[in-house]
Amino acid sequence: MLLEADQSQLVLVDYQEKLMPAIHEHGQVLDNAVTLGKLAQVFQVPCWGTEQNPEKLGVNADVIRALCQQTVAKMCFGAGYDGLLEVLRPPVRQPSGNARSLPKHLQRPREEQGETRDQIVIAGCEAHVCLLQTALELLQEDFVVWVVTDACSSRTERNRDAAFDRLASAGAELVTTEMVAFEWCRSAENPRFREMLELIK
Repeated sequence: MLLEADQSQLVLVDYQEKLMPAIHEHGQVLDNAVTLGKLAQVFQVPCWGTEQNPEKLGVNADVIRALCQQTVAKMCFGAGYDGLLEVLRPPVRQPSGNARSLPKHLQRPREEQGETRDQIVIAGCEAHVCLLQTALELLQEDFVVWVVTDACSSRTERNRDAAFDRLASAGAELVTTEMVAFEWCRSAENPRFREMLELIK
């Protein structure tokens, strides 16, 4: 299965000011997260952020916050049940008024209107804690989850790699930033191809 830009959402987990200096390869990880956020803008993919206990750990890096349409503050390590699910899959609003008088496209459930975006591209820190628990929660809620490995890390490589092993076993797809870029683009004839190429060079 390939990623589809019009079915994707991007989630950037906990790139926080006080946490990042302790993260293995934090500079490269943050750069790749920023590239993902910019790619999401190019391909019109919604981008969301999370912050773990921001009063203690600080907010996300400014450049990450600027790329996110909304940032969910959380106390649980997994963001799924601490507010993120409502952002990724908002409740369907029931149309008001007499149902028979509504246009047919408003009478259909939202799933039939092709408005769902159940492919979740996710990256963040720490890979073995907040990223892992969030991704597992999303899998449990029947999202299809892609973990962008070169935009994720932990304080140690061992913890990061253990998270990747567990996520792959649970059914998440492990990808890289460039894999996401080329799958969202899909063709050199895409009018956004050159813009995408500039971001990953």
